[in-house]
Amino acid sequence: MTKADIVADITAKTGVDKATALIVVEAFMDSVKESMISGENVYLRGFGSFILKKRATKTARNISKNTALIVPEHNIPAFKPAKSFSTAIANKK
Repeated sequence: MTKADIVADITAKTGVDKATALIVVEAFMDSVKESMISGENVYLRGFGSFILKKRATKTARNISKNTALIVPEHNIPAFKPAKSFSTAIANKK
């Protein structure tokens, strides 16, 4: 499902025009991005959580040059679905 599909689905379910639905979807995505960039997790009860996961410092290998390099500790964004969401997907046959 793409952003355009989401906008079309919202338009069909709510009756608002596509331009308004697109503005709302993009504003939601911007809010989530801004919160995560500032280091905050985003919790949507019944849907899931957009969280930051810490990756520890590690040693990596550049196999073409046969050298080792250190990858510093960093955060990556992740999504953790709510339990009700996970069970609904698991029970789907």
